[in-house]
Amino acid sequence: MPKILVSDPIDQVGIDILSQVATVDIKTNLTPDELVQVIPDYDAIMIRSGTKLTKQAIEAGKNLKIIGRAGVGVDNVDVPTATRQGIVVVNSPEGNTIAAAEHALAMMLSLSRFVPEANASIKSGKWDRKSFTGVEVYKKTLGVVGLGKIGSHVATVAKSMGMKLLAYDPFLSAERAEQLGVSLVELEILLRESDYITLHIPKTKETQHLINAKTLGIMKPNARIINCARGGIIDEAALTEALINGTIAGAAIDVFENEPLEADSPLRNAPASRLVLTPHLGASTEEAQANVAIDVAEQIRDVLLGLPARAAVNIPGLRPDVWQKLKPYLQLSEMLGNLVGQLAGGRVDNLDVRLQGEIATSDSQPIVVAALKGLLSQALQERVNFVNASLEAKERGIRVTETRDAAIEDYTGSLTLTAKGSQGQQSVTGALLGKGEIRITNINDFPINVAPTHYMLLTLHRDMPGIIGKIGSLLGTFNVNIASMQVGRRIVRGEAVMVINIDDPLPSGLLDEIGHIQGVTDAFMVNL
Repeated sequence: MPKILVSDPIDQVGIDILSQVATVDIKTNLTPDELVQVIPDYDAIMIRSGTKLTKQAIEAGKNLKIIGRAGVGVDNVDVPTATRQGIVVVNSPEGNTIAAAEHALAMMLSLSRFVPEANASIKSGKWDRKSFTGVEVYKKTLGVVGLGKIGSHVATVAKSMGMKLLAYDPFLSAERAEQLGVSLVELEILLRESDYITLHIPKTKETQHLINAKTLGIMKPNARIINCARGGIIDEAALTEALINGTIAGAAIDVFENEPLEADSPLRNAPASRLVLTPHLGASTEEAQANVAIDVAEQIRDVLLGLPARAAVNIPGLRPDVWQKLKPYLQLSEMLGNLVGQLAGGRVDNLDVRLQGEIATSDSQPIVVAALKGLLSQALQERVNFVNASLEAKERGIRVTETRDAAIEDYTGSLTLTAKGSQGQQSVTGALLGKGEIRITNINDFPINVAPTHYMLLTLHRDMPGIIGKIGSLLGTFNVNIASMQVGRRIVRGEAVMVINIDDPLPSGLLDEIGHIQGVTDAFMVNL
């Protein structure tokens, strides 16, 4: 039975789901060294933000098939290393959307009305109303940086509160912006014109310290900034200086470059009346914790059962809806990749993927990945999967090209793979018949119609009397049973291809004997 490690606290409902398919061990507060020691025993690990899955930890997880992050961000997971190891990484991109959006709004309102300061004052025995005169958000301009699901929800609620909306998101269409009622502008304009700025972007090389001394200097003196996204987007030292100097009016921060917030953090020196701090509470609602636990636990369960994950961050394009639609073509593509790889024999430098007919209008990325998985399967065996196939191909210098033709010819949809390498060029075509039955329909421009089986003998030979009989007799001599046979040729007595489906692998040396039959140009044994 598979084993799953849960190294951060998660809702019990997630544990219950995992327990359906595996033995679950809950070991929280592991040190990095302790994690490296125990992780080799597990097939899956489920974490939140506390556990750091470093390169060392992931490489130690020799049996890991999936890493589940109960939350949105995966910045505490070395995703490139996981991908290289063929480990699926999943998250819960929508489980805490409402919680995070509501917290950003709560932070904005708390900052505007001095809620934390007023609360502390009255609990200390004071009754001081004059010191806590706030500002309204009504008719103020809110600048939303990043209009994903969280940012969009913040914008929707803020609009209902009477706020004017500016937004910066280089990936958002004008149509979507119009639906949300926001004005898309450049970042500098947003910073210059907004009364409130809320950040809803991931931490990347491009967004690291996006808010710094320079960008803070662009803002209005009465501007207030909220960050419930990721620590590191704001330069905390520069923000502290801006609050002390009155460059901006206030800030509300839920996420930090280093968590827990360090004792010597510059933020601790900022004026309390201008800064609201919370300890990464964006997803800390009962509903959100249950949602992300269910979402990620179900994905771990599904992957361990051999099903696709619905929110894998390192499997390009392979969403569950895509997987269900393309599943027969993915199987076809992987089989053809395996076949052409064996025919190519040596190193493959180029793989051309040609999509014909209805398949040409589909999302091709998963199909290409499946072809690469099949192509590399003979060399890498179980080390290659949908997660790392593209990376493994890239590291081996395999150049992939793709062509499409939506015109329907002999079949409603077909796929051709052409491999070029150290031993020349090989090409195979396949198609789907009714009920998703796979057929090999062409090999090196020779038309055939073959149902692929585990063991197949392929020959290139002269189309002349006696060849087929000699090969059949030789197979019979060695007690190799023929299940079926197909011959493809372009002209009478020219070159021909023969595919023989056999029930057992060829005995040692027999393939060489077949290759020495007069008229046989080449012979291949294929194991699918």
